[in-house]
Amino acid sequence: MKTLDEIVAEAPIFKGLDQAHLELIAGCGRNAGLEAGQYLFRERGRADTFYLVRRGRVLLETFVPGRGALTIETLDEGEAIGWSWLFPPYRWHYDARALDLVRVVAFDGACLRGKCEDDRAFGYELLHRFSPVMLEQLQATRLQLLDVYGSVA
Repeated sequence: MKTLDEIVAEAPIFKGLDQAHLELIAGCGRNAGLEAGQYLFRERGRADTFYLVRRGRVLLETFVPGRGALTIETLDEGEAIGWSWLFPPYRWHYDARALDLVRVVAFDGACLRGKCEDDRAFGYELLHRFSPVMLEQLQATRLQLLDVYGSVA
């Protein structure tokens, strides 16, 4: 069984970070699990955590009036979920729901924000690593909404 330090060090989003920064991240993490259908978080809820998928798949969804839940993206093992913990007012922009049995590492956003304030180089490094996650999710949202509203014509 792998330790949290090993899991963090092997995560693609954290590849190449120095050992001290990996330890800061691992120090804010804990293991968690969800059954199929359970939510990691809900849109507009307090964003105080981000997740690293260890096993299973997680759907990012948004509600579209008149259509219901729209899947934005499916995230798999090794992928990071959530970036809203980085920016005030710390509210989720999507729902995240377990598609099947899911195991994650849940990282405390307040803990990490405090460490970022104490070590600005660490904060810059995390922001640099989460920027592609944000961009990918925003682009996926745009494409899905084009499909939905483009087919309404």
